[in-house]
Amino acid sequence: MTTVEPAIEATYADATAPVDERVSDLLARMTREEKLAQLGSTWAFTVLEGGRFAAERARPILRHGLGHVTRIAGATSLKSAQVARAANAIQRFLVTETRLGIPAIVHEEVCSGVMAREATIFPQAIGVASTWAPELNRQLADVVRAQMRAMGSHQGLSPVLDVVRDPRWGRTEETYGEDPYLVSRMGVAFVRGLQGVDLADGVLATAKHFVGYGASEGGLNWAPAHLPPRLLREVYLYPFEAAVREGGLQSVMAGYHELDGVPCHANQELLADVLRGQWGFTGSVVSDYFAVNDLHSYHHFAQDKQQAATVGLGAGVDVELPATDAYADALTRALDVGEVSEAQLDEAVSRVLRHKVELGLFENPYVDEDAAATAANAERHRDVALEIARRSLVLLKNDGVLPLLGGAGTVALIGPNADDARHLLGDYSFAAHIEALVEARKRRGLLGEMMTIPDDLEIDESTDGVPTVRDELAARLGDRLRFAPGCDVLDPSTDGFADAVAAAAAADVAVLVLGDRSGLTPGATTGESRDRSSLDLPGVQEELVRAVVATGTPVVAVLVAGRPVGSDFLHEECAAVLMAWLPGETGGKAIAEVLLGEVNPSGRLPISYPRGVGQIPVFYGHKVSGGRSHWHGDYVDSPVAPRYVFGHGLGYTSFAIDDAVVESAEVRAGDSVGVEVTVTNTGDRAGEQVVQLYVRDPQATITRPVLELKAFARVAAAPGQRVSVRFALPTGQLGFYDRSMAYAVEAGQIEVYVGFSAADRTHAGTFVITADPDRPTPKVFSGTAELRQL
Repeated sequence: MTTVEPAIEATYADATAPVDERVSDLLARMTREEKLAQLGSTWAFTVLEGGRFAAERARPILRHGLGHVTRIAGATSLKSAQVARAANAIQRFLVTETRLGIPAIVHEEVCSGVMAREATIFPQAIGVASTWAPELNRQLADVVRAQMRAMGSHQGLSPVLDVVRDPRWGRTEETYGEDPYLVSRMGVAFVRGLQGVDLADGVLATAKHFVGYGASEGGLNWAPAHLPPRLLREVYLYPFEAAVREGGLQSVMAGYHELDGVPCHANQELLADVLRGQWGFTGSVVSDYFAVNDLHSYHHFAQDKQQAATVGLGAGVDVELPATDAYADALTRALDVGEVSEAQLDEAVSRVLRHKVELGLFENPYVDEDAAATAANAERHRDVALEIARRSLVLLKNDGVLPLLGGAGTVALIGPNADDARHLLGDYSFAAHIEALVEARKRRGLLGEMMTIPDDLEIDESTDGVPTVRDELAARLGDRLRFAPGCDVLDPSTDGFADAVAAAAAADVAVLVLGDRSGLTPGATTGESRDRSSLDLPGVQEELVRAVVATGTPVVAVLVAGRPVGSDFLHEECAAVLMAWLPGETGGKAIAEVLLGEVNPSGRLPISYPRGVGQIPVFYGHKVSGGRSHWHGDYVDSPVAPRYVFGHGLGYTSFAIDDAVVESAEVRAGDSVGVEVTVTNTGDRAGEQVVQLYVRDPQATITRPVLELKAFARVAAAPGQRVSVRFALPTGQLGFYDRSMAYAVEAGQIEVYVGFSAADRTHAGTFVITADPDRPTPKVFSGTAELRQL
């Protein structure tokens, strides 16, 4: 076999040459087959055999090069050092055995950390959003970047910037909630952490799912989203725009769904006109898995695979994931007959090549295999996961039973999520996705698409080393803890009820750890394609709650779930309710610490908590005419208000706002206004509170929401301590899309509110924006917050 070395004298191989010159030089040297290869991808397991790179198996796949390798870590059971070894082998083949020696981009899923066998498993995104601490999300992404780079990966398929207001949707858990501003703050922080200061040491962030995917019809996965243009821009596009303009986002993934009759992978208006034209996005657009061919096979928008490729590339989808399909022979035929131009092909290829140059792959295609294992789940990485898990827990209700004090007697621990580590993890954790591969092997397909999982692919879905809630409580309570699971998440059997009731009746307090099992398979109750028509607990868990409450023992409900869940009975009759979301590998410890008072809970809801599905959609930022039934207000059989409002969360201390002042009565458009808030810890222990700033525009020429979150700050204070928070609120943050769909900051009055939730707030004052026709007011995505101890 002849080994072909790349032309090292070429400009593209010169690390000192400008990026544009390197890309142009390389593109000019490429054949059509080599260009097409850069727009494609392959599953890692297609080039492996027995966990090792198999050159003969790989040769027909890699002979012209490759754009992306799909999930070396996330689609195998390889350990970190083995992942690095496989990545090096793939890159070595591409560098030494292909004509131009172009390395590949290896991408991984990173929704709750790197989806890899040994990587740190963080809380699911909805829990991260509950921290209201974007800096923690940046730290999370920084860990992900370090672990990915160590294993030889270069692109992470996150953050999820879908705004979601329908928790029936199974992917609610992957999002940062209902508010575009909070989603944007979390998203920008993640992008900055993942991409780093320079892509030579960074990882490409991929914001998804562009756009409106979380607003699906009926809360059903892949269903159409019905979004009028202004709502689309002001709510659903907003976090993506912030990520592009403010965060420097380098990749976007289009959504599976359709908007107004046009699937997102065929939507040139969104991908070309808005994303690239209006926002100046210069990165790459990647397809969601199988979604280019879905234009034909699912949406019936294209008549065949060739037309799907033509429409997809023409709309601006640069790379087809997870494996080359429509962008192979079908795209070749489209080029042959002129349905796709060579210029369109070159434009897409140039974006892929630019990323490879900026990532430093030509200079450093290989990684240190021995170092990968130590970087996979270092103690400092678990410390970040634990800090996020602690701050993600939202105490929804507490009648005084919490915290459970050291000498409080016996505790009955009950429920299907009390002693199962797997149930602490989100749908894009390694264990959950490995289950999906097992199902795909049985069904010979994934997401409805045919695919082959090699028989020699080892699949290990272990959660070894992840402590459960029972483990952590037992370590603290010893023989004072009594355990009885009671039931399973989904199984209809009530055979375990008797033991659970007996344990509760004999205890001083009962802790019920209930909720969901996240994943993508039929055995999951939340996650991708696991949409629900009810928000009651699945299976017979609601019956278990009733049986335990009937003992008269005080009951604490811990909800480990991917969406707001629980019946009226649960929330009304339990003495305390702790929302734990899906808190990851350190979640058991964080839950135990909060229950026992070792940690003061400080999470706040990033999504309104409905009383039931009949209220959906229920969200705080509705219009003046919304959120009620004119003229009586409530439903006949229920209040219209959510069970718990956006921003709500309790702790083991109390806070009060002593003073709130808008510093200026008038401000010119383009300037900022200061809002100062003084907060006091009025309780008897240290704690944290989230100060939230909302505005209302009562005089706009377009109807505006009754409240809009525009700033927030976490405040930590000792008992009796006072803290000043000064927000600088730019007027450029207060605009909206006018009747001509242009972004405008209108002259007029703005009302300002500050508080601890969308309901628990005080009127800080008003100010007037005055017009300045000679001074344009650009769109601004955030202001600043300065904290000072008094």
